[in-house]
Amino acid sequence: MDMRFLKVCVVVCFVASLNLFAFTGPIDTALAQSVSAEAAEAATGFDNRSNGAADPRTFRTDRQLFEKREAIEDGLGPVFNGASCAECHLNPVPGGDSRVFVVRAGKFDGVEFIPSPGGSLIHARAINPAIHEVLLPGYDVVAMRRSLSVLGDGYVEAIDDNALQAIARQQPAQSNGRIAGQVIQVPLLEAPGTTRAGRFGWKNVHASLVSFAGDAYLNEMGITTPMFPVEDLSNGRSVAAFDQVPDPDEADNDDIEAFARFMRATKAPSRDGALAGTADAQTGENVFSSIGCAICHVSSFTTLAAGTLINGNTFKIPDAIGDKTIHPYGDFLLHDVGTGDGIVQNGGPETRNKIRTAPLWGLRTRGLLMHDGSATSVEQAILKHAGEASFVTDNYRALSKKKQARLITFLRSL
Repeated sequence: MDMRFLKVCVVVCFVASLNLFAFTGPIDTALAQSVSAEAAEAATGFDNRSNGAADPRTFRTDRQLFEKREAIEDGLGPVFNGASCAECHLNPVPGGDSRVFVVRAGKFDGVEFIPSPGGSLIHARAINPAIHEVLLPGYDVVAMRRSLSVLGDGYVEAIDDNALQAIARQQPAQSNGRIAGQVIQVPLLEAPGTTRAGRFGWKNVHASLVSFAGDAYLNEMGITTPMFPVEDLSNGRSVAAFDQVPDPDEADNDDIEAFARFMRATKAPSRDGALAGTADAQTGENVFSSIGCAICHVSSFTTLAAGTLINGNTFKIPDAIGDKTIHPYGDFLLHDVGTGDGIVQNGGPETRNKIRTAPLWGLRTRGLLMHDGSATSVEQAILKHAGEASFVTDNYRALSKKKQARLITFLRSL
């Protein structure tokens, strides 16, 4: 593998003053190498401007479509969660984070997860009360999911599968067998019959932004397309009698392409430069690494080269996205950290209690943390980590108050 696609900043420090035992496994020094000299830093910022993957006029037009509120006569519903993409992705700019949640439900029979009739997604809204979805009796595995930011996801799409797999292979050695991220292969809906390593959504359901956009257009807004021609059900019942725009519109496939183009052209979340430059934040990043956080919250990746064909050869990585270094502080792998939601989607039964590592870039813009928004502070989020991350949480508890404060200062700079 050409390791120029990956930079994993895992600084392993056995600091006597911490009196901690963070790692026992050997660290592959190849993973700590510098990023390729050819790679430039990715564009960052919350300024509503393109990263260069789309010209300013196209970016503005695509953003307006992303923000547009659909109406029933446009095909909205019959069951849906929101009337525009920006309803769920708006803070602090279109494409960003939000406090909007979706609900998934099913049941576990002791062997396998069984989704609620019609699928695990329980829609919050409907164009007619007769088809409003409810939680059905017996389906007692219920998960709240916070909508994720899509800013910078064009760079994430351009991460080599080999980079994700390399991280997964190295994590057991870095953690004495306690941490083991999982890569799952998921279908590329724009290239039938092909798969790629999942990286989008809390369960890594998608690997491409076209697949992600088409899925959301149907499942969150209820709009069918030639790519997704079949309406969702309402608690397992057909909604066809309520569908006021029954036939998928070819133009809606163009909308999917525009949504994907917009996300690909968004800048990655920027840091608070002033805070990041402080001694406390810089010391805090060393603590972050030394106690084990950086095993999963990987600081840096380099995207594939410009011109590389990905997603079943349907997308060529543009110059603005290729050979760029990003700092997501995440590994885009599935882990059991004790906060899993019990839901199975594209992964197998073993993913039931696993969640994708939340990238920490843009953390300072979020008020509710974890997949279900159950943490209202950075410290609460740290302390909720269990399972694979139990020893890291124990290391955090053993820190002095001063070192805990410096770690949190670093996190608040992201």
